[in-house]
Amino acid sequence: MASLVELLGGLVADVDAVFLFSPSGALYERYADLEDVDLAVVAPENAVGAETFVELPLEFENVRDRIRYGVEGALERGLVDSGDNVACVVSLFGDDADGVVRVRADESMRSGVYDLFVNSRADPGVIRDVLELAIELGKKGQKGKPVGALFVVGDAGKVMNKSRPLSYNPFEKSHVHVGDPIVNVMLKEFSRLDGAFVISDSGKIVSAYRYLEPSAEGVDIPKGLGARHMAGGAITRDTNATTVVLSESDGLVRAFKGGKMILEVDPEDY
Repeated sequence: MASLVELLGGLVADVDAVFLFSPSGALYERYADLEDVDLAVVAPENAVGAETFVELPLEFENVRDRIRYGVEGALERGLVDSGDNVACVVSLFGDDADGVVRVRADESMRSGVYDLFVNSRADPGVIRDVLELAIELGKKGQKGKPVGALFVVGDAGKVMNKSRPLSYNPFEKSHVHVGDPIVNVMLKEFSRLDGAFVISDSGKIVSAYRYLEPSAEGVDIPKGLGARHMAGGAITRDTNATTVVLSESDGLVRAFKGGKMILEVDPEDY
């Protein structure tokens, strides 16, 4: 009769890499001397000083998404190849590792999230702060009601030249940055009104209430999306900005870069 170790041994047999998802220092030390297999830490920050590290934009609650985006980052960086088998060590119910998932790296895992954070002009931390803000706003809405919002991040000077004000800019003489909890409360309040937020590469809020005026000719967005998404997609084609759009109608958060939609997430998954 086969033992439990023998039955479950197939999960880690012949894997090409081991990914530790947000490990503690003690857990990382236990795996650090692995032989004949590549080891990488996948987490929002490299708290354990791992030699090979893949940054997650968010600590996704959904384990499937956490693994998918971690593997995508590894594929983009060339840490694994399509077809490689990866043993993903995760913590589901506490701080200690309590689960192992075997995954085959595949090109279909390329969703665009890694490209969004690593290859955007703006600082990756700024992109993450804006995405987190949009996701939180998508979850809670404004005073219990769904809202839409458009954040244009990076290349702020050019974005300002391709837009016009709809009202007084409350951030004109300020030096506040996205990610500050107090500032985020202000942004949530302003999201009730029309216009886009313009945010610099470093996270400074340059303006609110901007009407974007890029040419929409040739911009291809999925059917069913409206003017806010069209403007968000078009401005990224005419500038080096990235846009994050929260849809009032379906509640999804979408990101655009280079005139194309590269990410779509449901706030309720996080």
